[in-house]
Amino acid sequence: MSEELSATERSEYSIGDLAREFDVTPRAIRFYEDHGLLAPRRAGQRRIYSPRDRTRLKLTLRGKRLGLTLSEIRELIDMYEPGRDERPQLERFLSVLEAHKAGLLQQRADLEAQLSELQVFEKKIRKQLRRN
Repeated sequence: MSEELSATERSEYSIGDLAREFDVTPRAIRFYEDHGLLAPRRAGQRRIYSPRDRTRLKLTLRGKRLGLTLSEIRELIDMYEPGRDERPQLERFLSVLEAHKAGLLQQRADLEAQLSELQVFEKKIRKQLRRN
């Protein structure tokens, strides 16, 4: 009687396995591989991903959702080593998050200023149209 292993218990994954699990295209996975985020071994033309690659893909996708660049994601992931002090990685992560938050807050302020200016012009144009 064979038991199906859960995604986290397996020792290897195909590109299709990861694509299905994380709802991304195989092309996206190859793109992350090209950028040094994943390093599958090869069996001929076939890519074989390890649990480490699976975790790195999961962290990459999480980083993308947070708005991090691929180089920031790679830097943070590469800093991690099991059994080593994770403080430097956490401090760097916090620094990256703070920078992104500041950028987003600035974008929001810029958008609010633009919206305010649009409202002023819209009001002027409506007033002018009523006069004509």
